[in-house]
Amino acid sequence: MGADVLKRETPHRRRRRARSRPMAEINVTPFVDVMMVLLIIFMVAAPLLTVGVPINLPETAATALPSEQEEPLTITIQAGGAVQIQATDVDRDSLVPRLQAIAAERTSDQVYVRADGSVPYEVVMQVMGALDAGGFSKIGLVTDGGGPRFDKPQE
Repeated sequence: MGADVLKRETPHRRRRRARSRPMAEINVTPFVDVMMVLLIIFMVAAPLLTVGVPINLPETAATALPSEQEEPLTITIQAGGAVQIQATDVDRDSLVPRLQAIAAERTSDQVYVRADGSVPYEVVMQVMGALDAGGFSKIGLVTDGGGPRFDKPQE
């Protein structure tokens, strides 16, 4: 009689254990959904983060400058010769005083010059002279990559 009772309880306990086992599979569908939404958000937001005026930059084979901790100051020279500091239009007569005021507030004297490819060299050099007079001695010229290289023979 005692053996008969043990036989009845043993299968019943096994069924409970089998039912209450944790699931060993990981459901990755919610993870994939979240990652796809984040990817779409970044793909839409990334082009909006570009600061500046659309201009036709010349192409060179130069390497990129190392990045800074402070937001870089950008001077843009448009095809017509208009000068902008970041996205603000500036007259050439008031360029040096505005640059001096900006230099007094900044810790870095690094500035990037974006000039349209059709702007005469003389205009670019005048703006670079104004930058030097305004207190900026580290001037980087912004270009598009993939231009001609002069260290390799052209085909």
